[in-house]
Formats: sequence, C-alpha cells, structure tokens
Amino acid sequence: MYETLIAQQFEQSLAVLQNFATPANFAKINQAAMLMASALKDGKKIIACGNGGSLCDAQHFAEELTGKFQQDRPPLAAIALADPAHISCVANDYGYSYVFARSIEALGKEGDVMLAITTSGNSPNILLAVEKALEKQMHVIALTGNQGGKIAELAHIEIRVPHEGYADRVQEIHIQIIHSLILVIEKVLFATSS
Repeated sequence: MYETLIAQQFEQSLAVLQNFATPANFAKINQAAMLMASALKDGKKIIACGNGGSLCDAQHFAEELTGKFQQDRPPLAAIALADPAHISCVANDYGYSYVFARSIEALGKEGDVMLAITTSGNSPNILLAVEKALEKQMHVIALTGNQGGKIAELAHIEIRVPHEGYADRVQEIHIQIIHSLILVIEKVLFATSS
C-alpha cells in the first residue's frame, strides 16, 4: 500500500549519501577523528551533545567509546550530556538554553573535545555550550546539516550534510559519520593488523 512512499525514502537517502560522499568530507571526518584520538591519547575527554535524535546520536557515540565498537580494548573517556535530572534542573532554574552550557562549564577542561550535533546549526543551547567550550579552550567539532547555521562559524571542524529537507536524512548521515569517527579512533589508538 505504501511501497512507493517507502521506496522514495530509500531513494532520497541514497541521493543525500551520494551527495555527501566526497573526498573533502572524508578528509574532514579523518581530521576530526585524528583530533579526537590525539586528545584521548593525551588523557583528555570528549563531551557530546545534541537535541532529540541528535542527543540519541551523542549517547550512541559516547557509549561506543566507553564500551566497544569493533575492537575489544580499554574504555575511552567520552560522555554524552544526557542526564535528565541535570537537564530538568537547569531548564527550570536557568532556562533550556543553558542545559548543555552548564555541563560544559562544570566538566570541560582545556584540550577536551566537544562534539556538537545539530542538524540546523542554530540550536541556542548548543551554541551557548560551544561558546563555553571555546572559553575553556576546548576543541569543537560540529555535525550539521542544511547551511551549517551559526555553529559553522564557531566550530574548529564542521562536517556538514548539505540537505535542506527533513532532518531525518541529515541524521542518517550523522550516524555514519559517528561510526567512521569511532572506527578511526580505535584504529589510531589500538592499531591492529586488520
């Protein structure tokens, strides 16, 4: 009954992926992964954040580093800013725009890496967190969509999925980027012959 609609979704996903899959974007992903690996090797941590589905992606990124991805290896220092008690406390006392900034202010250290995931690039709570991260001399990597938004000017490395439609197509590519980041981090820090 809805086979045509379903087929259109897969065709659109394929088109967005093919548009994104360029040497320039692969180079940015590699640059971001090397920066993360270097920070982890130096005893720093990665702090990831996002809203909605992007928060789920941030959690997935962090759990693959603290747990495991493809290799059985020691855990890596990563955290997603997803504590509901913290989020509701800060949202109630300061406003939702501060839910991530307060955590960055409390947990972020010089040399840490912030992974900011925002399909619009304009989420106020992400932008405030980025500002705090920059004040603390953290490295900022942003996964964005559309035109990149305001965060494009702030991030040290911005990896953009240039899709103007629904955020789901952008998020599909974001999860592949996240898997690629983790894969490279594992290979760099725990080199194997494979």
